[in-house]
Amino acid sequence: MNTLNDYLYRGDTVVKILHNYSEDLKNSAVENNNGVDLAHSNCLLQMIGLLEHNDFLTGQSQRIREFYKYMADKYPFLAFTFKGRIKSIIRLEEKINGNIVEYIYDHHCTNGTYPTEAEIKKQIGRIKDLIAYRIVISLPECHIKPEDDKRELELKYLYEIANALPDFLEERGFEPEVSGIDESSERIDERLKPYYRDYIENPNSFGYKSLHISFFDNTSRSNIEVQIRTKEMDDIAEIGPANHLGYEKRQEKERARREAIPYGENPYFDDAYDRGMKLQELDLSKVNVNMFGAIDNTLINDGCGLYRGRLILPYEHLSRFQNDLI
Repeated sequence: MNTLNDYLYRGDTVVKILHNYSEDLKNSAVENNNGVDLAHSNCLLQMIGLLEHNDFLTGQSQRIREFYKYMADKYPFLAFTFKGRIKSIIRLEEKINGNIVEYIYDHHCTNGTYPTEAEIKKQIGRIKDLIAYRIVISLPECHIKPEDDKRELELKYLYEIANALPDFLEERGFEPEVSGIDESSERIDERLKPYYRDYIENPNSFGYKSLHISFFDNTSRSNIEVQIRTKEMDDIAEIGPANHLGYEKRQEKERARREAIPYGENPYFDDAYDRGMKLQELDLSKVNVNMFGAIDNTLINDGCGLYRGRLILPYEHLSRFQNDLI
């Protein structure tokens, strides 16, 4: 079985790692008639395309920048950041294998049977966030009256922004995609609810909150995801319970899934589970990837997007009126 870990110790670049891993994965899949590994390899090829032929990102980021300018003009009192990134190899590999493990486990627990190869392959096709943009807003304390509720005010502006985003981007060649999730806040316009995944109204068990919406960029023929959240929500996701405690609980859940499906019953589950667990056990200080360095798994200098993702769009707007109440 090929794993990403096998390619992280040779001093190669991120692109070369992707080429070698995807090619070996494809050859093994063809030899063993494994359609899931072939779909896995094809997903890695999409990442290679983004890294090698990314001239379109300039045009895409310029169109995204138009919404940044819209917000700066309409909400001069808000502070906010726009960040865009290409998903890191490690995060992508975690997501591919995690989707497979979760889907097979849930299908087995619900139906007492295992899904078909075609059904499992669909779970890899669900990954739409190889390119993602995040909007994080904050209302400075100096703009809040004593009787006001900061969280409520920030939610008001957040949902206003969310309601403006789909039409704005659709006029610029981005087509919003139906989320398949029915539950969302009443603050989202009725006609836009099918497009949003509202994790503010429906946070996960780790306290993660955010609005997510996916688009198909007709210019570059690629999918993107946009996340919208407040600074408080971003802190929970990045340095709070949704990060560290969630990680520990996910490890416990992974082990429970392994106990429910013994080795040998489903080879697709076995491969995805083993690849995922190897990534969790990775010691980043021992990795040898060009432009990457780590002292341990928390002190990391990721100059190539191996672990944290490659930044493609950093914009920051600071509130203009630092001394005025709104």
